[in-house]
Amino acid sequence: MSEQTRRIVGFDPGLRVTGWGVIEVSQGKLIHIANGAVKSNARLSLAERLLELDEGLRDVLLQWQPREASVENSFVNKDGAATLKLGQARAISLLAPARFGISVAEYAPTAVKKTVTGAGHADKRQILAMLSMLLPKADINNEHAADALAIAICHAHMTQNLTSRVKAVL
Repeated sequence: MSEQTRRIVGFDPGLRVTGWGVIEVSQGKLIHIANGAVKSNARLSLAERLLELDEGLRDVLLQWQPREASVENSFVNKDGAATLKLGQARAISLLAPARFGISVAEYAPTAVKKTVTGAGHADKRQILAMLSMLLPKADINNEHAADALAIAICHAHMTQNLTSRVKAVL
């Protein structure tokens, strides 16, 4: 990987399934590297399920060696217990890259959708359609992986815009 190539992982946290997607940004182009999902066994205790997610994300990070990570922010819903469990899975998605010294950015779901599709309230079909255009060689494994790729793309765009603004000021 050259100095100008950035490898980014995106995580779509969930206790049952945490999606992940790895992209590279090279010379302004998005390149699909890999995607998938880490699943936890619903028959296990909460602690064991979180451990499964942690170990699965560690394996993703070891295999694909990203330099940057991005995670979708949680939203609060009416079911407090479900929100708490999502928050715990999200904590694993933040902790796993931090253990490797990888900086982690967080993005709201509407920011991700707006960055990828141009609309903050886009549905899953619209996101998949844009992903097929932005990453034409990607074989996207599932909707969680699709969301994770969208999160990584959002991070690539947000940080590219920041880098451009910093260079313009200097």
